[in-house]
Amino acid sequence: MKIHEFQAKALLARHGVAVPRGEVATTPDEAADIARRLGGGTVVVKAQIHAGGRGKGGGVKVVKGPDAAYASAQTMLGMQLVTYQTGPQGQKVGRVLVEEGLEMTRELYLGVVIDRSAGCIVMMASSEGGVEIEKVAAETPEKIKKVYIDPAVGLQPYQARTLAFGIGLEPALVNKAVKLMLAIYEAFVRTDASLVEINPLVTTAQGEVLALDAKMNFDDNALFRHPEIRELRDLAEEDDLEIEASKYSLNYIRLDGNIGCMVNGAGLAMATMDIIKLAGGEPANFLDVGGGANAEQIRNAFKILMTDKNVEAVLINIFGGILRCDILAEGVIAAVKELHVTVPVVIRMEGTNVEKGKQMLRESGLNFTTADTMGDAAQKVVAAAAGR
Repeated sequence: MKIHEFQAKALLARHGVAVPRGEVATTPDEAADIARRLGGGTVVVKAQIHAGGRGKGGGVKVVKGPDAAYASAQTMLGMQLVTYQTGPQGQKVGRVLVEEGLEMTRELYLGVVIDRSAGCIVMMASSEGGVEIEKVAAETPEKIKKVYIDPAVGLQPYQARTLAFGIGLEPALVNKAVKLMLAIYEAFVRTDASLVEINPLVTTAQGEVLALDAKMNFDDNALFRHPEIRELRDLAEEDDLEIEASKYSLNYIRLDGNIGCMVNGAGLAMATMDIIKLAGGEPANFLDVGGGANAEQIRNAFKILMTDKNVEAVLINIFGGILRCDILAEGVIAAVKELHVTVPVVIRMEGTNVEKGKQMLRESGLNFTTADTMGDAAQKVVAAAAGR
């Protein structure tokens, strides 16, 4: 789950992370009032959407005085902000963050993620803040410093100092940076976050180290422990079909292709999308029904697939373990009958009760195409989509 910048900063501040003074506004009048409360001088007006690159799209403005804050908020609120992360359709801006202007001396980068290959949390820092970390990693990877954190002892002060000196912080600022890093690590662990990204982390002429921007993502599986974080979810920022899928514990992500995919298991889903691409097709979605899906979930998953008008063929690729193949067949047959599906449906399944499942498909009287291998299934569904 993602949250907005202003929400992330509030969470981090509660754990002792230094952030600029600011408030969120939903109207131009509120933005002007906030600017007055911040002293009436220079403020930054920032559009709040779940995407990076807002500045390049016109979603971040440095202005002076309440009147200018009013004008910037009036321009941003309601606009369809397009960034490299939103796609060409953009995202509607419903609120802006108005923050105090700072006299910055440096822009740095700090991030915390889970490194699954190392089996622990890693904290990264770079002297190249304010730009996409992916670009830094590709062009100047030596500028990214990392420390791997033992989960038994947590982030140690010496590790934070290593990062601070590694990105060239002045000795006078190192202790403040260490305090901030320790606070960010505590926030990461205590909130069950999957990502904390501060880009940029800034130093100021007044000798402060602050999180000028903040991005936080959370592990959905741990949200039951954090109802206060779950309440921060903004459904307006999410795809309608993804919201619908979450109601049935389905993992769904809409893509740009025309071949719908229904798979059980994230790894198999990724492999299925890859093999569709290899066969010359384009997947329309990522849909993982999970290992323990029942016939009802299968039916709901199929409904979600068919709601996407771009889908011209469907590939169902299931390994029957906990989800038996006959249960899959029952759910698919019910969904196709109920929805009067006219697009081609290719099914490849293996595992428990596979022969019974195939028999149910044959005897259904419906026009299913079966395949024995993933390669065969991909070739058949791509051909079916092309033949419509």
